[in-house]
Amino acid sequence: MSNTLALPSPAVPRLPPVILACLFATWVIWGSTYLAIKWALVSFPPFFQMGTRFIAAGLVLGLWAAWRGAAWPTREQWFSASVLGALMLGGGYGATALAETSVSSGLVVAFIAVVPALVALGQWPYGIRPSRREWSGIVLGLAGVLMLTRGQGFAASWSGLAAIAFACITWCAGSLWALHGLPGGRRLDLAPGAAGYASEMLVGGLMLLAVSWLAGEQPQMPPDARSLACWIYLVVAGSLIGFSAYMVLLQRTGAALASSYTFVNPVIGLVLGVAIGGEVVSTLEWAAAGVVLAGVVLLLSGTPRSR
Repeated sequence: MSNTLALPSPAVPRLPPVILACLFATWVIWGSTYLAIKWALVSFPPFFQMGTRFIAAGLVLGLWAAWRGAAWPTREQWFSASVLGALMLGGGYGATALAETSVSSGLVVAFIAVVPALVALGQWPYGIRPSRREWSGIVLGLAGVLMLTRGQGFAASWSGLAAIAFACITWCAGSLWALHGLPGGRRLDLAPGAAGYASEMLVGGLMLLAVSWLAGEQPQMPPDARSLACWIYLVVAGSLIGFSAYMVLLQRTGAALASSYTFVNPVIGLVLGVAIGGEVVSTLEWAAAGVVLAGVVLLLSGTPRSR
């Protein structure tokens, strides 16, 4: 019998079930919504589609929060909801849907994988400097996006490229301001829990409907059956579940883990777009998506856990 004293192995931290559920929602469910957006565009124009989607989800979530006894958001909390709603929903989702009117859903979701690199760069003014590995991931991810823009999809639609680039920038700005506050130092005070997410969806949805009205969008009535089914799926899976899950991750874990959905979304989006949506992706675009994913993996692997 050996007299060697067995030292206890260090405990591996486990993520709470709610965080695991939120990761599944942003990783898998969100990856499937890009094709649903594409199909819903047959009857619902981009800004109208997104506006009605978030108003419907916000009403459902708000009524549920009120039934649970949540307090009505204060004026300051409505201001915060307006800022985040304008950036993340109006700019992020609205411009994404606009991009999908001329670019395949698979390429759009592959481009969005650059978000962690933009978030890492955006945290520089807040005193958070990227590590060497993060810098390597940022450079690799941006190189992959440059390759992606030279493919047949984005090269044929500069308007789609501009729209998805705008969507990524506004989404990152909203994520950073939710974490660190406005550039002047003012902290955003979003109402806690479901009430905060509902107020953000309602304000963002109203802004999107206003843009839809100004753009003269005309939805098809009655809508195509598949478009209507996709719209309902986007309300439930994309907004009520996916967006709420992202906000939970952002508030409880930080930008690094919250942005990890970019590992899986491009793969799911590309595969579904090609296999089910009948989209065509060139060899260069597949390679570009792989380079972007490698950059995301390198970036997030170099992010300190304390963030």
